[in-house]
Amino acid sequence: MKRQKLTIGTLSRETGVNIETIRYYEKIGLLAAPERTEGGHRVYDSDGLKQLIFIRRCRGLGFSIEEILSLSDLVTAGTYTCEEVQSKTEVHLSDVRTKIKSLRKMEHALATLVKECEGGKTQDCAIVDTLFELRV
Repeated sequence: MKRQKLTIGTLSRETGVNIETIRYYEKIGLLAAPERTEGGHRVYDSDGLKQLIFIRRCRGLGFSIEEILSLSDLVTAGTYTCEEVQSKTEVHLSDVRTKIKSLRKMEHALATLVKECEGGKTQDCAIVDTLFELRV
């Protein structure tokens, strides 16, 4: 069964991607420019829908625009190997793990600040005092 042409509004509703974000993805070349009606309205086909789903899932996994462009270029060219995709994904996974470590340190520091605060009704606040401390 052939899929109907989709308007940008329909594409947005089906994927959960904001219309302005779709336009931005087109502008930067992440999403292929769709056909236009005589009136200039965008019309997308099933390939555009698939491409946007791919982008949304990648964004949901924290891939940067540059990483998605790189993956998309491989897939679009049809010359990729699973090994290449795996390698790019492993690099991203390593970056995510580094961010998680950093977030855990941040969590610990914030928990310590909250624990040291007495939370009274005065402006004497251990958190504010600590944030103004000069530590080198």
